[in-house]
Amino acid sequence: MTVRGGRFAITLSAASVPTKVYDFHSHSNYSDGEILWRMVRAAQEAGLDGVGITDHCMLPEHERLRDDRAALGHTLDQTYERRRRGIETVRAETDIEIYDAVEMDYDPDAEGRIADFLNDADFEYVIGSVHALDDRPIQYPPDFADETDRTLDALVDQYFDELVGMIDSELFDIAAHPDLVERTPHLSGRATDHHYERVAKALADSRTVPEINAGRALRDDGMVHPNPDFLDVLVDHDLQFTLGTDAHHPDEYEPRAAFLADFADEHGLDVTAPPSL
Repeated sequence: MTVRGGRFAITLSAASVPTKVYDFHSHSNYSDGEILWRMVRAAQEAGLDGVGITDHCMLPEHERLRDDRAALGHTLDQTYERRRRGIETVRAETDIEIYDAVEMDYDPDAEGRIADFLNDADFEYVIGSVHALDDRPIQYPPDFADETDRTLDALVDQYFDELVGMIDSELFDIAAHPDLVERTPHLSGRATDHHYERVAKALADSRTVPEINAGRALRDDGMVHPNPDFLDVLVDHDLQFTLGTDAHHPDEYEPRAAFLADFADEHGLDVTAPPSL
């Protein structure tokens, strides 16, 4: 199956690692991944023709998330020029195409600051993610353990409200792991077809493209974002998708890239590149 997006022709082979494929979502030591040159060389050795280095960046309004940002090092707004120099150095030493991109946390209260930063930084493309609800990181289960069902349902509503707001902002090329709430036991299973339809309609009217994210696909839980019910709704709206391994370590590229190729082929997905490329 060959699909086209922008200047790319992406050929997928269900038999093994794709003969021609781009991974648009991975991380380096400029956030929570391995050393940049190791990640890029591993992507090349895995047979990828292009890899996006999309380190996390946060511009949070809430004090607790500012503490998290300091602890996690998700400060690409301060280091992107240094990383850009590193990317140029690695480009000169490898044959793989490397994209200078970002995974930006969306915070509706910080939308203006996010827009200003992205305009100044001028990344090749931008991934958007909703990683927190107010000052609660979604992937930290203790923050949700003592809440009532009513509150948990409201938090899932808030998540999808913010996801739609992120898409409507038109600041982002890609909507990453668009059902991240499924990773947290207290929030998992609470999303409905109504939530999925809202997101699908927003994407249909936007330049933003949802991704197929393989970050947990090969773990015991076998979790793929979006989940099967959500994916069906997105496909019904004739949407295109990008592919992202969400690799943080060099050895994750090859198996995740192979998985994504098989997954896209099995589901007959329309695979594309980020709109900015």
